[in-house]
This record gives sequence, C-alpha cells and structure tokens, in this order.
Amino acid sequence: MTDFPFDAVGFDLDGTLLDTFRDLGTAVNHALELGGFDPVPVDSSKDLIGGGAKIMLGRAIDAQGGLPKEEFRGLYKVMLRYYSENNAVYSRPYPGVIEALDELAARGIKMAVVTNKFEEFATNILSTLGLTERFVTIIGGDSMGKGPDGTYLSKPHPEPVLAAKKACNSSTFAFVGDSSYDVAAAKAAGVPVIVAAYGYCDKPPHELGGNAVIDLVPRPDFCLGIALRPSPCPYGTRYPRPAVLHRSKETATQRPHKLYARVNRATPLAGDTSHDHRF
Repeated sequence: MTDFPFDAVGFDLDGTLLDTFRDLGTAVNHALELGGFDPVPVDSSKDLIGGGAKIMLGRAIDAQGGLPKEEFRGLYKVMLRYYSENNAVYSRPYPGVIEALDELAARGIKMAVVTNKFEEFATNILSTLGLTERFVTIIGGDSMGKGPDGTYLSKPHPEPVLAAKKACNSSTFAFVGDSSYDVAAAKAAGVPVIVAAYGYCDKPPHELGGNAVIDLVPRPDFCLGIALRPSPCPYGTRYPRPAVLHRSKETATQRPHKLYARVNRATPLAGDTSHDHRF
C-alpha cells in the first residue's frame, strides 16, 4: 500500500466512529426525571457531548435551580447505572464507517480506539455493535489511571494516544477525532490529526487546529492521505488552514512524498489540563 502513509490509525468514538448522542441524552433525561427535573430535548445533547455527560447533567440541573453536591453525585451515579445498561440502544456507526474500517483492515492497517468514555462502556458498545475485534486496543478515559493531581490521564493528555500507537507497534500513526480534546492529545503526542467535521465538534471544525478536516467518511486512502497534503494558508504562516476533503481520487496519488514530509513535521501542542469524560 505505497500510497498510504500510515501503518496504524487511531479513532475517537463519540462523534467520530459512532453517532451516540441519543443514548447519552436519554441517560441524562432518565436521571433528570428521577430527580424531579424536567427532561431536556435529546437533540441538545449533541452540543454538550464534548464536555461530557456529567457536564450535560449539571447544566440541565443548574438551569432548573441546581442541587447540593452530594445529591448531584447520587443522581450522576444513577445516570451511570442507566447508561451502563442502555448505551447501545440508538448508537450506530456513521454511514461509511464500516466500509472504511473494512478497507483499512484489508490493507493491513492496524486500528485503535481512544475515547474519554470509560473503557467498560466503550468496550460494551463496540461489542454490542460487533466492532470490538476490529481494533488492536480500546483505550478509555480511565484506562491510563490517574496522574499526580488525581485526575484521569485522558484526552487532551497525550498518554492515551501514545499508548494506542505503542499497542499498534506503529511508526507512522494518525488520529481521527471531532473535538479540541482529540486535536490537543494527538498534537501533544506528536502525531497528525484529522478533524471529523460531521461529528460533535466543540468549535467550528476549521478552528480546532487539526492537520486536515473531513466532512464525510470516504475511502480511507482519500480520507487520511490526501486530506493531509499541503494547502494554501490564508490565515498566515503560523496557523495553516487544514485541507478540506473534496478533491478527486486522482489527486490522492499525485504528491505522496510531499504528504509524508508534512506528516513528519507535525508539531506537538501542549494540551490543556481539563478532561472530557463522556462517562
């Protein structure tokens, strides 16, 4: 596979591989109703997934008068229990994901999942959907343990991405995600990152700082190869504009050497210290 510059690819889960907002929103509403609060529109969970379900629940409760810390913690645990039993009711792969994974596997590309969802939940969802065996490793928000400050080493910390790269025994690794946490983690790990604009982006996709932006799930050589080729830079030389996926397939093989050079120049970016737990 001479035209594909990576030997392994890591994927975020929510908003990248899977459309999960309905199950997340339903779990939030289950907890709200048990706590005596009004439910919120499930569609609104799309805008809050990047901050995690705990923040989703907290904002909904705060908007209706709030709760003392201990009572909120109890309600959050109720939500976790419900979600653990109902996390793959509506969640499904985005259109084109299965085909892309099939082609990557056929080409011998190793794949990993790096999510801030708890590992148990991520593994359960992927198992229910029949996708677990496609990945060398599934790394959750709690998989790497906690740092000295007592918080989980999850994205935007680079450790989960580095662990995925190591598990894949990869020398040329790329990451695909839909949030600022994904971009920061990948750049801090020194790997190129592709922004999935079709996901739950917590900022406009082109402002997330990825090496490339894709707005659909196309063929992987097109998606991960050409999307990363050099592009014009209308925003100045320090922050080049990411490429957008809308070129013809013929363009995909025209400049593989320049593409590879750009990938190797990916600049590490220190991630912030906040954490994006989606359960």
